[in-house]
Amino acid sequence: MKELAGKIKLTEKEISDYIDEANETLDRAYVPYSKFPVAALLIDQNGKKFKGVNVENASYGVGICAERNVIPTAVTEGMKKIKLLVVTGGTPEPISPCGACRQFISEFSDKDTVIILTNRDKKYKIWSIDELLPYSFGPEDL
Repeated sequence: MKELAGKIKLTEKEISDYIDEANETLDRAYVPYSKFPVAALLIDQNGKKFKGVNVENASYGVGICAERNVIPTAVTEGMKKIKLLVVTGGTPEPISPCGACRQFISEFSDKDTVIILTNRDKKYKIWSIDELLPYSFGPEDL
């Protein structure tokens, strides 16, 4: 059992199962231009699961990352805080969210949020939001 951010504890099997679930979603990404699929699995404060993928567009700038796809979906369903977020992609090492996604994740995270960055091969790293986005800008800065 790994004790992660805050009070959350996960077994290696639970981590593996969450990674599998995120990886199964990779094939749903719409990536005809970059061929770079990314998927996210989000579990909210109530244990409800949400999935998202990146969706590209011929007008490249209007595409959306998996993280910025799944979070608004979860918010629409009542999510207030991210309990667990798994982000996966077709990378040789665990995927790294872009800066915009890190900021977006930060808005709905706290010290107890667990972020697992992984890949198809199930290599993974576990992060807190402070590790993923140190010295972040948030509501407390307004």
